[in-house]
Amino acid sequence: MHARMSEISCPQCSLTDIASAAEHDECLTCGHEWPRVDTVVSGPRVVKDANGNVIVSGDDVVLIKELKLKGSGALKGGTKVRNIKIVDDGDHEIDCKVDGMGIMLKAMYVRKA
Repeated sequence: MHARMSEISCPQCSLTDIASAAEHDECLTCGHEWPRVDTVVSGPRVVKDANGNVIVSGDDVVLIKELKLKGSGALKGGTKVRNIKIVDDGDHEIDCKVDGMGIMLKAMYVRKA
């Protein structure tokens, strides 16, 4: 670990007396540690179906149980959904169309077709 004075400041106390290690930075004044920005790995979202299989945009899936829709009936278990799109939108991972109606699904209610 080596000390440096830089443009990086502590997110807790805002001082710039920072020590750097391989995977984290540490404020020498207050002792706060945080992951280094250049070591944070962000990649594509990995979404798995009810059986643990990875599903990606463009896959076809099958509903494993009946799902009730707000205000418009239900989708029967066994319904095949084609050409899904994986999204980062709240707690629903799948954007798709069923019978021309756009809906959002949770991956835990589908299996890869």
